[in-house]
Amino acid sequence: MADLEGFRSPLSSNANLGKVAIVTGGGTGIGRATARELARSGAKVAICGRRSGPLEAVREELAAAGHDCLAVPTDVRESEQVRSFLDRVDERLGAVDVLVNSAGGQFDAALEDISLKGLRAVHRLNVDATWDVTQQVAARWMIPHRSGFVAFVGFSPRRGMPTVIHSSMARSALETFAAGIALEWSKYGIRAVCIAPGLIQTEGMLRYGGQALIDELAKQVPMKRAGSAEEVGSMIAFLASPGGAYLTGATITIDGGADSWGMGMPPPDLEA
Repeated sequence: MADLEGFRSPLSSNANLGKVAIVTGGGTGIGRATARELARSGAKVAICGRRSGPLEAVREELAAAGHDCLAVPTDVRESEQVRSFLDRVDERLGAVDVLVNSAGGQFDAALEDISLKGLRAVHRLNVDATWDVTQQVAARWMIPHRSGFVAFVGFSPRRGMPTVIHSSMARSALETFAAGIALEWSKYGIRAVCIAPGLIQTEGMLRYGGQALIDELAKQVPMKRAGSAEEVGSMIAFLASPGGAYLTGATITIDGGADSWGMGMPPPDLEA
């Protein structure tokens, strides 16, 4: 199920009080759940994404609950659109303390069928755009203010997954990015963590094969279920809070033990 029955946030309503957070890809899935949890724990939130409909739905939901949220349609692959979005954030909410790079995407295909153009399209969204957004936010606010938290969204299993090798490559780069920030930007008071979700039930995951596929994949997870976007969102919001203040440069798997177990399935038969 998409939401855990009876799921309650472990965070207090003031855990992120006074902070301003940006969540890219904030209209759906993990991005939406993270925006909700950051707002619920006291942060002012700005979300962006390519589709205005989902963004507006999240903004209305948060506004109805009394939370301040700015929603701006933005293609993070376009640097000028990112700059315009950040201008809006600055005018409306002020300096940014938290950046959650949740925007991403891929298509499934056999390795031999993925063209260089397809590889570049996936990396442009998952790596290049994330690099640009992070650089712009850091240069504008985090480095001058000597503080900040950046979250990236990777993949589990971390060794790669069949039919999305191109995206697994891109997401593994985000683990190195988080570690690099710890190495070079700790002197500015900036922390970074890569969250590596496993099987998470979201709208995007359902598009790959529906509930039947998710239920089948869940059998390969030691905890025998898919995770929820809320579980990922609450972890990111916790790491942004003082509770995560001594954690940086790490990759954290949220996958029910899948990365520890391995692929959990037999390899394909050899072809003559």
